[in-house]
Amino acid sequence: MKIPRFIRENLLLKMTGLNAGVIAVRLVISLFIQRLLAQMVGEAGVAKVGSLRNLIQMLTSITSLGVFNGVVKYLAEYKSDKPQLQKLFSTTMVFTLLGSVVSGILLLVFAKEVSNYLFATSDFVYLIKLVALIVPSIAIQRIFYGVVNGLSAYKKFAKIDLFAYLLNAALLVWLLYRDNIDGVLVAIAIAPLVQILVIILIFGKVLREYVQFSKLSFTTPMAKSLLAFSLMSFASTVLTNYVEIDVRAMITRRITESDAGIWTAMTNISKNYMVFSTAIFSLYVLPKFSAINSRSGFYAELRNIYKTLLPIFGLGMILVYIFRDYVVLLIYPDFEGLASLFKWQLIGDFIRLAGLVLMYQFLAKKLVRNYIASEIFSLAMFYILARYLTTDYGLEGVVLAHMIRYVFYLIFVFVLIQRYFRKNPGLEESNE
Repeated sequence: MKIPRFIRENLLLKMTGLNAGVIAVRLVISLFIQRLLAQMVGEAGVAKVGSLRNLIQMLTSITSLGVFNGVVKYLAEYKSDKPQLQKLFSTTMVFTLLGSVVSGILLLVFAKEVSNYLFATSDFVYLIKLVALIVPSIAIQRIFYGVVNGLSAYKKFAKIDLFAYLLNAALLVWLLYRDNIDGVLVAIAIAPLVQILVIILIFGKVLREYVQFSKLSFTTPMAKSLLAFSLMSFASTVLTNYVEIDVRAMITRRITESDAGIWTAMTNISKNYMVFSTAIFSLYVLPKFSAINSRSGFYAELRNIYKTLLPIFGLGMILVYIFRDYVVLLIYPDFEGLASLFKWQLIGDFIRLAGLVLMYQFLAKKLVRNYIASEIFSLAMFYILARYLTTDYGLEGVVLAHMIRYVFYLIFVFVLIQRYFRKNPGLEESNE
């Protein structure tokens, strides 16, 4: 049977298909690992794992001063311009060095306070100090991933993502059996080192071609351009993970630590399928929107993305909801009350997907104020609604807040996009 031409030539479908295979493998392994964690460390342990992952995510932004999306955008634009690339990576090197040194020192000095905030105990000071030492690798792997995404090297990305995930999964399982929750936390902390090694092995030759390390200088010629992305990254990655940590702590105080673990389990399931969209957005949507300079071109591409991705995700989410009891039984068999959270979480994630596609226009066109305004609006709504709704609905109030937040987020982002084109009438006509 001959495959229709529009499918064969659709780059987004090619990326989607390749990443689907990687995600499928990751999902199977993730299900196995999450079940092991649920059985061996329980709800409280899952909550601790969630808090550490939030810290690591915050550090991916802070240690590189949030330049990931800037690297993706400018590498896509200047991939044939060696002098501009040298300016880009010289500035990135300075930013990464500054972010890593400051982050590492702060974590070492305030290790006890960070441990108490994340885990409500000072027993994990050693872990925070280990993270402080790993900080440079967190920044470096983030920049390297930016290069992979900027070149839209989706086949290489799939290999890197899969092999790094397999190695980190094996390390986590080994340390889980050896040291229980402490081993799991250590495995998560040192995962960036594994990712760097895999990137160098698979993508090292291309990295050296575009990042000419010997020619980098301690200068910041593109500081102003990249600082815009730093602000946007802070508003999204840092504040998002801070709010998650705070909401988890709120659930622990108002309900129980076990309920905090149940909510973390729900977000883990959500992140397993949402990671697919994140990869597609960085590899395809951001470079594509960066190259489009007209209203008609933007909306044509938006329709293409929506009609390609939304039906796939919608069908997947419907299946997850139908088989939610089996999913819980398979992954978190003793987490009572988890199945009741699926409805609002899945609806919220689907609406979020539609909103995130629009939001990438802010990143592509460096619309800093619009991006920060939309992120703060979304996080503020979730933070306030989660606190308010847990009073009447308990744990289900948190996922209900998640869904309501993204309904308003989608509307808010769409209005800002419309305003952007109204303020720039010269973009009406296609120049492509």
